[in-house]
Amino acid sequence: MLKNKIPPVIVVLFFAVLMAIIAHYSVIDFTTFIAYLAVVLVVIGSIFCIAGVVSFRLAKTTVNPSKPEQATRLVSKGIYKYTRNPMYVGFAFILAGWGVWLGSLWAILCVFGFVFYLTVFQIIPEEHALQRLFGQDYSDYKARVRRWL
Repeated sequence: MLKNKIPPVIVVLFFAVLMAIIAHYSVIDFTTFIAYLAVVLVVIGSIFCIAGVVSFRLAKTTVNPSKPEQATRLVSKGIYKYTRNPMYVGFAFILAGWGVWLGSLWAILCVFGFVFYLTVFQIIPEEHALQRLFGQDYSDYKARVRRWL
């Protein structure tokens, strides 16, 4: 036998009224939270981008994304132990931060479009070029490290 004697609809109405009263007397302005979240996402993205560039520079290989065939070394240390594309991950975080700053769910969803486009038209062609250059070493690296995160 149920111990609850109050119909669930009444409980819903009670909590709806309670929430309305609480909201009326304790309005929370999310503007500051949104601003901080946007800044945090952009900072995280910037760190990923900088770490990727630094790793390439330390390895003395090209950072130019339009000429992956000019790579002289397979970089798999530093940030590249965690993602094969830290600069692109960084860009995605930066775009997510921008979308949060704009306060638009539709704008934030554009990050998925960015990820899809970059995967198809930039990353996959880069991977083919790196596979030709580094062969089994690159295959082993791909097996260990994710494309994004």
